[in-house]
Amino acid sequence: MKNFIFISPNFPESYWRFCAALQRRGFRVLGIGDCPYAELKPELKVALTEYYKVETLENYDEVYRAVAFFLHKYGRCDWLESNNEYWLERDAHLRDDFNISTGFHSADMAPVKFKSKMKACYERAGIPVARYCMADDFEKCRAFLKKVGRAVVKPDNGVGANATYRIANEADLRAFFDAEHTDYIMEEYVDGTVCSYDAIIDAKGEPVFETGNVTPGSLMDVVNEREDSCFFIRKSLPDAVRERGRAAVKSFGVRSRFIHFEFFSLNSDCHLGQKGDIVALEVNMRPSGGCSPDMMNYANGVDVYEIWADMIAGNTPDIPANPHTFCAFIGRRKEKAYALSHEEILQKYGAHLVEYGEVDKALAPAMGDYRYIAKFMTEEEVYAYFRDLAK
Repeated sequence: MKNFIFISPNFPESYWRFCAALQRRGFRVLGIGDCPYAELKPELKVALTEYYKVETLENYDEVYRAVAFFLHKYGRCDWLESNNEYWLERDAHLRDDFNISTGFHSADMAPVKFKSKMKACYERAGIPVARYCMADDFEKCRAFLKKVGRAVVKPDNGVGANATYRIANEADLRAFFDAEHTDYIMEEYVDGTVCSYDAIIDAKGEPVFETGNVTPGSLMDVVNEREDSCFFIRKSLPDAVRERGRAAVKSFGVRSRFIHFEFFSLNSDCHLGQKGDIVALEVNMRPSGGCSPDMMNYANGVDVYEIWADMIAGNTPDIPANPHTFCAFIGRRKEKAYALSHEEILQKYGAHLVEYGEVDKALAPAMGDYRYIAKFMTEEEVYAYFRDLAK
């Protein structure tokens, strides 16, 4: 029996489904987390052979001892994974220390985690990237801003849009440096709509499942200005996004992973390309966050947890040829007043809604406090839905 150590199997909440799918394929699933065992979902308890609680996953020594305990008790570890952006480097470090051959190792982390290092891999794949400089010197950044006009600064090694800011003028730049930020990258502002290539990649580096999303608004404004969050899974993946995504997979050397690669679709002609061209944003070597895997299921009529587990087990996934739909997410803020009440949303969109409820507090800054997820057949219906629930 193969052993799979799953780090933090309880977060996001739906990750118990990865564990259950592995168990159904004969894996011994061993969980390590800081959530008390009594608070784990019943479905997760059933899926785990054993759970080791640590005081905090931030303490490497504690997690190291947990892995060592499992190896002593159950033998060699075949896989160790969290599928979580926050723990990617920790996962790699543990694989180094315990000689686990599957997955990324610490030596692989730079182009995976640092935005400045990602660019070379994108360029190798022939994908345009935004101009940049490291935000470590005011005069250098002022010259860069003068050259590009507008810019964005963000942590070189960061998650999502946290601590990300627009720089429109020298006053903005001075305010940024006065705040004493460190290890930031400064990129030219790209007038584009964020879209993604999401895929499950097998051991040979080939996609066994592909989909993608579109985020009409600005994730920076969602996080920093507490605006409503909205995005949707596409009914079909455009060829241009698929082509760029597959090229990036090859360039980054992805194997045996569920990935979320982000791009810009240009809103206007510029030096990076023509309107509609696909240019690089950043890579995420894990599933898209929050409820996105469930939305992929709703849109594509599949089970991505099962597909991923088949990939891990070396099986050929059985993916049904179901009709596809758009699956749209909107997260509303608890402090805002809206034209449509919860009851009115249920009355108007009840036939389309597949899920609604509170968002986990850890995800709320980027995804809103209360979610509504619905399926539609046309993109026009998706945008009408967003307009209705956001006003």
